[in-house]
Amino acid sequence: MSLTRMILKKAMPLPRLMDYERFLFIGPHPDDIEVGAGAGAARLVQAGKTVAFLICTDGRYGTENLDLGVSSRELARIRREEALASAETLGVRDVRFLNLSDGGLYFRRQLREGIAKAVADFQPDVIFAPDPAPTNEMHPDHLYTGRAAGQIACFAYNAGIMEQYGVRSAPVKAIAYYMTAKPSGYIPTTGLLKKQMAAIACHKSQFPEGSEALKNVETYLRLRAFENGLRSHHGTAEGYRVLGSAHMHVLSEFGD
Repeated sequence: MSLTRMILKKAMPLPRLMDYERFLFIGPHPDDIEVGAGAGAARLVQAGKTVAFLICTDGRYGTENLDLGVSSRELARIRREEALASAETLGVRDVRFLNLSDGGLYFRRQLREGIAKAVADFQPDVIFAPDPAPTNEMHPDHLYTGRAAGQIACFAYNAGIMEQYGVRSAPVKAIAYYMTAKPSGYIPTTGLLKKQMAAIACHKSQFPEGSEALKNVETYLRLRAFENGLRSHHGTAEGYRVLGSAHMHVLSEFGD
């Protein structure tokens, strides 16, 4: 660790996620929040926090496990119903949809505007979104959503910039990137894998009951939760790349 980073970490510590009250989870597709951060969302709900989900695309082209005769419009309807059932399994009843096309087939300003409106309306302390910087992620919806969420988190406090999106400012204190290889903040999740898997199983169009896909994601989540538990000294945990409002600009050492 560089001397600069050591000093910055002492002088400007990263936010502690459980210290806040309002959390907006942003997912590129209807199942991403549950896979990337479902156990953490469930823990926050258990702790009495206020949690909302924002799903950016309608998943209309997620046809791998469906008969090819299903139309994209019908699949989007199915996936919306699955998302609502899944969120309720985690205890989340505030679920919002931008209804953008799956596959990056939209203007990125539409994505930023949709996120800005949700942030202005919900007024979160913390935004969760997929990490837009892992070296192996190639899906445009994941990359665009993570970047757009970061941009809005950075500017949410600025009334002038938020006004350009037609909304008011919001007191966002931090962003927590899930699906990350470089976690810096954690939420303990001991005892919540079963609930997380029940939520994922609601997405039957993507994870049919008894399928290898469902078994594989459970194995992956067990391994991830165990490793993050070791890192954070909890039984199991979800890890996130966390940035406070003071860390989102210029201080590149926090990303080393």
